Amino acid sequence: MAKYVFPVILTPEENGLYSANFPDLESCYTQGEDLADALDASADILALTLYNLEEKGKIIPAPTPINHLKTINGEITSLIFANTIEYRKFYDNKSVKKTLTIPAWLNTMAEKNDVNFSAVLQKALKEELSIAE
Repeated sequence: MAKYVFPVILTPEENGLYSANFPDLESCYTQGEDLADALDASADILALTLYNLEEKGKIIPAPTPINHLKTINGEITSLIFANTIEYRKFYDNKSVKKTLTIPAWLNTMAEKNDVNFSAVLQKALKEELSIAE
């Protein structure tokens, strides 16, 4: 899980549409009604594609340097940013029940002080994994 930057090739289509293709990622393409829409859709599909690769334990390929890409017929190259941690927070945020074991004395103290166990565990896990709020 990380932050990524990949190049995209945007191709003007009929009626002002743009198609977007990530040459380094198989089956990673989209389109938009205009350039801004295509760039926005590109960010979404890139995050989804990288998230799926991470979930499947697949290797994320190194992005091709943007100046190494060849374009034709008015194509535009751009760089697209994706943060799969932010993607996970937004799309994969359902609660999961976990069972844990702590010493009885610690449980007693926490309960007497109205500690929210879920909040403490989430905070500790984010700290352990170096995930910013």
